[in-house]
Amino acid sequence: MRFVIAVIIFSVVILIHELGHFLLAKKNHIEVLEFSLGMGPRIISTVKGGTRYSVKLFPLGGSCAMAGEDAEDDSPGTFNSAPVWGRIAVVAAGPIFNFLLAFVLSVIIVGCMGYDPATVLEVTQNSAAEKAGLKKGDVITEYQGYHIDLGKDLYVYSYLNELKEGDTIRLKVKRDGKEQEISYKPDVNVRYLLGFNRSDVNSMTVESLIKGMPLEEAGLEAGDVITKINGVEVPDGKAYEKYIEEHPLSKEPVTITYERNGLEYEAEITPREYRTPVSGFGYNTYSEKTSGFNVLKYGAVEVKYMIRTTILSLKELVTGHLGMKDLSGPVGVVDAIGDTYEQSKSEGTLMIWMNLLNMAVLLSANLGVMNLLPLPALDGGRLVFLVAEAIRRKPVNRQVEGMIHFAGLMLLMALMVIVMYNDILKIF
Repeated sequence: MRFVIAVIIFSVVILIHELGHFLLAKKNHIEVLEFSLGMGPRIISTVKGGTRYSVKLFPLGGSCAMAGEDAEDDSPGTFNSAPVWGRIAVVAAGPIFNFLLAFVLSVIIVGCMGYDPATVLEVTQNSAAEKAGLKKGDVITEYQGYHIDLGKDLYVYSYLNELKEGDTIRLKVKRDGKEQEISYKPDVNVRYLLGFNRSDVNSMTVESLIKGMPLEEAGLEAGDVITKINGVEVPDGKAYEKYIEEHPLSKEPVTITYERNGLEYEAEITPREYRTPVSGFGYNTYSEKTSGFNVLKYGAVEVKYMIRTTILSLKELVTGHLGMKDLSGPVGVVDAIGDTYEQSKSEGTLMIWMNLLNMAVLLSANLGVMNLLPLPALDGGRLVFLVAEAIRRKPVNRQVEGMIHFAGLMLLMALMVIVMYNDILKIF
């Protein structure tokens, strides 16, 4: 069932994208040779009004094939015979329809669940945030110069732009209908760590070691089982947490006893200081009900959030903060939708629908943004040539354009193979 639901959502998002191209092509009297859902051989096909409508074997993807679209043909009814602004409208319609779909679905979600204002829920007592004047109930509208509409705006920006010691936190908040500016240096939380990750919270088995931290330097390995700290037995995660609570780690050395292959070893290590800047406040990430015009307003805000998040993620990818392993293709998307469905079943039917619609919004907005990137073979790349034609009042050499798009398509296919391979590795 999870696979079927995932494929349906993915197919609807693709279908709406291609429908945008199709409707604007018809509007501009461009002959559409085939409108299809899926890839590969046809399993269902019919011809009506000169257009073949098909459903193909593999339900991921789709196309709107127009006459003369990839040729130098400009005879009546072909893509190139249409006015340049008509062709721009045809190409741009796909991404625009994705944004429209995202908006309609977001309105449904906001109407049912509400939205999440970035309201300050708590301010740490005696913190730098409190001393700077931040108060419970303030609504954050800007963080580090980044406009905040929703609590998840702040969450995503903070996640992708980690706070560093010495930074200045700059906020704009709305209080009693008035906007105020607040700035302060964050407090620093100082902890001492051993530097290991457990296989689960109840286990003392070392799953992995943090590079450059004490346990790694002492020679421990993944699979070792920590049994004692300073001679005190820690048979499970609960006992370990209790020991750390009663005997907080400091810069004083500790003796770690561990087992490897049935043999017991000891290592004396000095915990490493770990400093974490903290903002000093907590904020809302849960939905509040709204009604009337606000449903439309925050439906649009939700789409804006999805678009900005996609752009921020692309920026992190270009700057190297995210890597190829963080990308997902059709296989990864279908798996993520399936996981969302499975995880939502325990929360009831309404939450299943809301979470799946939210995935559809994310996917549709993401597809719209990605297709508008000015890269060969994508809608954005084609728009670059069409806008150049509109400015120059004559087309760019179509043979050159075709070669550029073909090269872009080959690179895109290579990227898709890599991403699909990564998706499969993640699943298995």
